[in-house]
Amino acid sequence: MSYPERLLSSGEKIETQFRPHWSRLIKEGLLVLGGIVLATLLLAANTPGWLVAAVLVGVLVLIARGVTRWLTTHHVVTNERVIYRAGWIAKRGKEIPLEVINDVAFSQTIFERIFKTGDLLIESAGTHGQTRYRDIPAPEEVQSLIYRVREQRKLQMEGGSATSTTESTASQLDKLSRLHDEGKLTDVEFETEKNRLIGGS
Repeated sequence: MSYPERLLSSGEKIETQFRPHWSRLIKEGLLVLGGIVLATLLLAANTPGWLVAAVLVGVLVLIARGVTRWLTTHHVVTNERVIYRAGWIAKRGKEIPLEVINDVAFSQTIFERIFKTGDLLIESAGTHGQTRYRDIPAPEEVQSLIYRVREQRKLQMEGGSATSTTESTASQLDKLSRLHDEGKLTDVEFETEKNRLIGGS
């Protein structure tokens, strides 16, 4: 289910949205296997049917709880903010305006690198502080996207369109170059954004 458009402000658009990485469901997958094995052993031991059914119901409840949590957790990056929403009946969420974000870091264990998942740590000014988001698919790509839309947002707030004047275009090119030198934009992303700016100036 996508993020409701009615919750977007005027002129706001979604850059990307996703659920936590599928590896979050590994525990539920193990519960399925464990439930099958346990039910087989209980049946082989001539355990009363009602007890086997009770065990299976308990396992199914645990599985449904984890799957529901995964299905109802959403991460959204727009051209104005980073949004986190979770929950179905009882809900919780957090929004961080792009202009207050100071730094975005990602971390991956060896296991997470294999499965292309990891954590994002967003540092922001004011009351937001540090926010860690776990099990993010392709965290390095999300990090680069946040940096890119953050710079565009700052330029927009400083003086309108990023390509409205030669001076603003030069300023944005300079910032893109700095992000590229710092390794926060890949070569492809840098060239794409540079060509967009030059073509629109």
